[in-house]
Amino acid sequence: MSKFDLIMINGNILTLDDHDTIAGSVAVKNGCITEIWPQRNPPIDIAKLSDETEVIDLKGDTLIPGFIDTHNHILQFSQLQGKVNCSSPLNKNINDILSNLASKVAETPKGEWVTGFGYDDTLLEDYRHPERKDLDKVSPEHPVMIQHISGHIEVVNSKAIELAGISESTPVSKGGSFGFDNKGILNGVLYERPAIDYIYAILPKDTEETLIKKMEKASKHYLSQGITTNTDAGVGTTLGEIEFDIHVKAAQQGVNPIRTRLMIFHTLLRENAKFGNYTAEELDVYIKEQTNELIELDSAKLFQDGSIQGLTGALRKPYHCDSSIFGELMFDQEQFNEEVLALHKRGFRIAVHGNGDRAIGSILEAYDKALQRYPKKDHRHRIEHAQTATNEDLDKIQELGVAASFFINHVYYWGDRHKNIFLGEDRANRMNPLSEAVGRNLLFTLHSDCPITPISPLFSIWTAVNRVTREGRLLGANQRCDVKTALKAMTIYGAKLNFSQERTGSIEVGKYADFAVLDRDPIQVDPMEIKNINVLKTIIGGKMVFEKF
Repeated sequence: MSKFDLIMINGNILTLDDHDTIAGSVAVKNGCITEIWPQRNPPIDIAKLSDETEVIDLKGDTLIPGFIDTHNHILQFSQLQGKVNCSSPLNKNINDILSNLASKVAETPKGEWVTGFGYDDTLLEDYRHPERKDLDKVSPEHPVMIQHISGHIEVVNSKAIELAGISESTPVSKGGSFGFDNKGILNGVLYERPAIDYIYAILPKDTEETLIKKMEKASKHYLSQGITTNTDAGVGTTLGEIEFDIHVKAAQQGVNPIRTRLMIFHTLLRENAKFGNYTAEELDVYIKEQTNELIELDSAKLFQDGSIQGLTGALRKPYHCDSSIFGELMFDQEQFNEEVLALHKRGFRIAVHGNGDRAIGSILEAYDKALQRYPKKDHRHRIEHAQTATNEDLDKIQELGVAASFFINHVYYWGDRHKNIFLGEDRANRMNPLSEAVGRNLLFTLHSDCPITPISPLFSIWTAVNRVTREGRLLGANQRCDVKTALKAMTIYGAKLNFSQERTGSIEVGKYADFAVLDRDPIQVDPMEIKNINVLKTIIGGKMVFEKF
């Protein structure tokens, strides 16, 4: 039997271990790293190796630990296939969106749904949301729905409203709302899940086979970005419990080889729901047994606000563009405290979406109360996005031992509009305050929130290092972080957030052989070039799962 299954030689290997060791070659056996040599040509006779040993000459390319994206929505991303792209700059105005939707209508039988994604009202020449009256022009006979780029707003036409049975008197629970025109008539704009769920409840569902095929295509794209561990941040939020089943079956059938962690939407954990009788430990064991440990439980997922760009993120001070708007919390504080406490008692690590500082404060209050009632030293409860965390919030995060996963891509995609429209200069300059997180030695990671922004760890790292907006402006220079820190925020820090730092996140003997091969060293290139680095290979457990040709 061969001593090694794989040897990679002649490389620039960034181990990202505690000493930031640079190595030259590495060996793998049974999916794990067994040897690391400083030399690019290891002190063994390659010619005498068994035929069972694969040797890869890196030819000077850079080998790093595989990327870990700790918050995105791969299953939702897979669902974009077949939808109309309503994003800008492809669509300059609402008429462009309507034209593209009309093309889809022309090839869709009457009565069937036409859906789109990615419109951004602040990038359209019209500078407003499309409305029911606009979508009615596309077709009165097809139900039509398009999603805002934030993922927190949907717009539907009259046919969709009719099918959903929505009227001006339809009740909407806290955190959601319907839009109305100046005559008090529904305008087709739906804000947040309590309103949107009326539509989701009647949307036709793909077959299980179709969903798995879409997941396979999505996972191939993720692999092309060097991702070896991924967290789906809200399993059950859109399609319900079938989302869990699709993840499990995609792993069982080998169509998604990525190590996957699941944030289970809290509604699936309630009494009489799919996992209502499970403790966190029991659910984790069940998931691992079903998937040969390729998938693990990450956390219980809740939302406590919406999005800044949708004006639904909950702020302590009003929005820059409208002093009457503060955003709204999804839960009353007392109810939210009870939800968090119940999950904490069952052993769940908890991850809560919080963009606005008022939501972040609310989340921290709930964590504080739960930890006072049932202390747990290493809980690693999470705040997702943490976009407008204040210094006081960061101090409390540090005090409680909470982790933050920053949606850093906001800086590039919405930084200009956060400054000019939503938050004003001061709050925009310190959005995603990485420097302050580093200064407090907080556990934090970076993420893409795909499909809200494209999945690309190198782009997220580039954004963290440069903080350059879409219009080319530097936003909040003092919140930049260095390249090595940004790299670690998508590798070893991600592993720590995942409780898997002994298995993944760095290149060390005994850890999984999960690697990404890059054509340039992100630490050595001009920082503005980081986003242009190519991923050449992705390896999971010593097996090549992506190779660029």
